[in-house]
Amino acid sequence: MVKNILIIDDQPEMLELMTDVLTPEGFTVTALLYTDNIVQTVNIYQPDIVLLDHLLAGVNGGELCREIKTHPLTSSLPVLLLSGYPRLLEAFGDYGCDAFISKPFDLDELITTIKSCLDKSAYAHA
Repeated sequence: MVKNILIIDDQPEMLELMTDVLTPEGFTVTALLYTDNIVQTVNIYQPDIVLLDHLLAGVNGGELCREIKTHPLTSSLPVLLLSGYPRLLEAFGDYGCDAFISKPFDLDELITTIKSCLDKSAYAHA
């Protein structure tokens, strides 16, 4: 079964890179530069996993992760945080994310981590 990935990153080139890498792996990718309402966005796109940049324009990706993880309809949805500033995660905690990858990242590590999170997930669309 095809797995859907929602990626939110404010760098268009990063969205393009991840889409180009993940699509041939059999994933359907939705790539967004921002979201006004993460829970609504998840409900619209129905991803199997969410990849969030930690530092987004005007919003903290970690807080978006926390919103996903504390909402009853999305709390079991796997979330992978990505950041070029891994020490931020140490300072602020993991926000309940299922995994964290530092930028720049190894593409094989990204794919392996996504598959691992999906394998462990009990998340199912409503």
